[in-house]
Amino acid sequence: MTALYDSSADENRGEYDSFIPLDFHLKVPKYSMPEDTHDEQTVYKLILDELMLDGRARQNLATFCTTWESNEVRKLMDLSITKNMVDRDEYPQTAEIERRCVHILADLWNSPQALSTIGTSTTGSSEAAMLSGLAFKWKWRQRQDDNGDASGQPNLVTGSVQVCWQKFAKYFDVELRELPMEEGRYTLDPDKVAAACDENTIGVVTTLGLTFTGHYDDVESVSSALDKLQAETGWDIPIHVDAASGGFIAPFLHPQLKWDFRLQRVKSINASGHKYGLAPLGVGWAVWREAEDLPEDLVFNVNYLGGSMPTFALNFSRPGGQIVAQYYNFLRLGRQGYTSVMRDLRDIAQFIAKALNSMRVFRVIHGGEAGLPVVTWTVSDEMELPFTLSDLSHELRSSGWQVPAYSLPANLDCKIVARVVVRYGFTHDLAASFIEDVRNALEYFQNHFPAYSLDTKEEHGFNHN
Repeated sequence: MTALYDSSADENRGEYDSFIPLDFHLKVPKYSMPEDTHDEQTVYKLILDELMLDGRARQNLATFCTTWESNEVRKLMDLSITKNMVDRDEYPQTAEIERRCVHILADLWNSPQALSTIGTSTTGSSEAAMLSGLAFKWKWRQRQDDNGDASGQPNLVTGSVQVCWQKFAKYFDVELRELPMEEGRYTLDPDKVAAACDENTIGVVTTLGLTFTGHYDDVESVSSALDKLQAETGWDIPIHVDAASGGFIAPFLHPQLKWDFRLQRVKSINASGHKYGLAPLGVGWAVWREAEDLPEDLVFNVNYLGGSMPTFALNFSRPGGQIVAQYYNFLRLGRQGYTSVMRDLRDIAQFIAKALNSMRVFRVIHGGEAGLPVVTWTVSDEMELPFTLSDLSHELRSSGWQVPAYSLPANLDCKIVARVVVRYGFTHDLAASFIEDVRNALEYFQNHFPAYSLDTKEEHGFNHN
């Protein structure tokens, strides 16, 4: 069986090893256009050297985005570098591949009309989320017009969402009713969701994979609460699922979980192809349950590129290579391959969570078992430690690891957590190396805080051995 992960196609393929003659005295302006032209290889090497100063992408444990691609994906990206997704008349087969991806996702997410529903590729989940929010606002406006009511401020009810929803609310003049986290509960409380809604609620946003922790919102329970609310008030409030990461995980690891179009109240879903969809950076997806869930008034038809083409996007010109690469992954991996990849990532996340818990100085709040393959942890409440998670993050940086330490949203903004996102290409061996570097960091803190005696550190579990 062909391996799903080929380590020979690593991100560092010897680019820095090839010798390019370089004028060491060459200086070019950085903030204005140079007057003269320069040798292409020399300029290439200058920029290559600057890029070398960036962190290693595969050691970036903060990002959810894909940081590893196969050689075949890179070749397809090269072939597609000039393809503009908006120009469907010139690139009809690329447009057809986009349509296929939409219907594949509609089927994966159990749309009742998978072959006839509507969807679009985007530059990422942020754009896809905003398009879905606009569809909600237009549907609300249609209801207002039908009822002869031109008043009312539209509102959107969410939990602790990614910042794109805050941008949507501000850019498109919608009140955001963001329900705060609670101690011991990081996801949406269905009863509080229903209580926050009113006749001007354009929709409820649930999240399948919280950015802050990795947990899934209970979409089915939220849907049931809104069913009960509709029976009491008549308000038919739709649900959008922000499945930026979970949309490519739950169908394979949690197939019995009802979060998608099996729930009639779920009208739209967005996901990031460049996260757990395993495509290169720069592609997201928005899919509607049925074609009628996207107001026709939001779709524009243009003909000045050669033929009449419908478009629904915040951007106009967009690259097609990432979409082609997404289709490649669908065909290459299939359900079996995606399931295998996601299981491996979950197992690695659980390995990290178990190792962190064993150190006793940490308390894991999400270990990848029932959500994203993400490990989120804080320091133990039971001991006073001579370091913070920010100190740990800084120390791990010396080994190349980029691990974010941040505060949770309101009302838990006093709690600082750290997070590791386990992605495709992050192997069990790399995870073991990471854990060893965490242990080395603890040993460093132990040796450089003389105010804490060895006995005290051992008593509090600071001695990780």
